[in-house]
Amino acid sequence: MADPVATEASADEHESAHHRSRWPIIAAGGAATMYLGLGLTILGSVSDVFPGIAGVVLALLGFVVLVTGLGGWLDQAYLRDYWQHGTSTEKKYSYEATMVSFLLTDIATFGAVFTYYFFVRVGTWPPAELPDVLTSLLLVNTTVLVLSSFTLHYSHIALRKGKQKRFLALLGVTVVLGVGFVAGQAYEYYDFIVREGFTLTSGLFGSAFYGLTGLHGLHVTLGVVLLFVVLGRAVRGQYDSERDTSISTVSMYWHFVDAVWIFLVVVLYVGSSVTG
Repeated sequence: MADPVATEASADEHESAHHRSRWPIIAAGGAATMYLGLGLTILGSVSDVFPGIAGVVLALLGFVVLVTGLGGWLDQAYLRDYWQHGTSTEKKYSYEATMVSFLLTDIATFGAVFTYYFFVRVGTWPPAELPDVLTSLLLVNTTVLVLSSFTLHYSHIALRKGKQKRFLALLGVTVVLGVGFVAGQAYEYYDFIVREGFTLTSGLFGSAFYGLTGLHGLHVTLGVVLLFVVLGRAVRGQYDSERDTSISTVSMYWHFVDAVWIFLVVVLYVGSSVTG
């Protein structure tokens, strides 16, 4: 007869291993592949070094892997567990460690695109295609995103103190601010592309600008989706001071995209306009 203690330990190990999710790593790999494909597509459009169609295929493959990874992660970490039971301390640490791993791969992805931008900056500056990027809309968008980090932080604090109404209110405000930022970025793209004629193909700076802001916008959009998920579950009363794992991991992610945006504004927007 099997030792019940050993069997239970084995089950716990299996459960712990099951919750060391690989989905975020898959998603990050998909994002990196997609951006590599986009970069090769741009390279193929300006030279014969690499066939552009191969870059398109690689970008589409990366997009499929990215969506698959995000879908699997969303289901496993933010939906499945909470319908039937809470999250143990071991699972909480596992989910948080997984988020940290995802963010580390994201740092590498952003680092690669920033490296490309710094390479662009070595050339003749300012480029002829450089538009006026320091606008009032940039100030509004930055204020909105920074404010959303504060509302999410204090929402989490309210949850830990058992103040459910304040938690829900601040979480709702965070969602609204996140949607507002995405809308602001979309309007900025419209203004640059339609009114200024500044597009992805507007020289090396155009590819760097849209590469960085697009990558960040993709991350913010994912963050808004996660915020909507946790808000929906919060309305159903699925969180309390002891059940806050997904709030904690979403907060880590949201503060990360906030920090990246501030760095991006300083380096890309202000740096391209002020330094010469």
